[in-house]
Amino acid sequence: MVSTTIGILSDTHLSQMTKEFKKHCAAAFNGCDSIIHAGDLTDLSIFSAFPGKTIYGVHGNMCNMAVHQYLPERQEVTIEGFSIGICHGYGPRHNIEERMLDLFPGVDCIVYGHTHQPVCHLIGKTLIINPGSFQSTGRYGAPGTYGRLIIDSNGLHGSILELPQ
Repeated sequence: MVSTTIGILSDTHLSQMTKEFKKHCAAAFNGCDSIIHAGDLTDLSIFSAFPGKTIYGVHGNMCNMAVHQYLPERQEVTIEGFSIGICHGYGPRHNIEERMLDLFPGVDCIVYGHTHQPVCHLIGKTLIINPGSFQSTGRYGAPGTYGRLIIDSNGLHGSILELPQ
């Protein structure tokens, strides 16, 4: 099996494309076969930063009406035989992963956003990834973060990376 690399981002919170965002996307997602955006992209123009890539996305609570009409609240996709549940997330942070597991029982991986707190870990056999906020909106000048999901002959492997400051 040839490996497949999926770039993951969330909470971009942009009302339009910017040169800086496009530059960060080119650097972060170079070599990625596809992109998962876990909501709060805010405007559909954000997708133009990923020319030639397959994009899977969901709307979030901060997205405009066009995004709400174009993207679902949640979706489940199969990539290279692995099931991936995608949802922006909602409600309080303390039990958001429980809610995501309830939405997508039995999937191999769940990608969500909303909390701006990056995580990448297993709950049982399910890989849970929240890429955090791609924009540097963290406290105390924290850099933006994003995720990467690699599918190869050994299964699914996730990681969280930081944008350069």
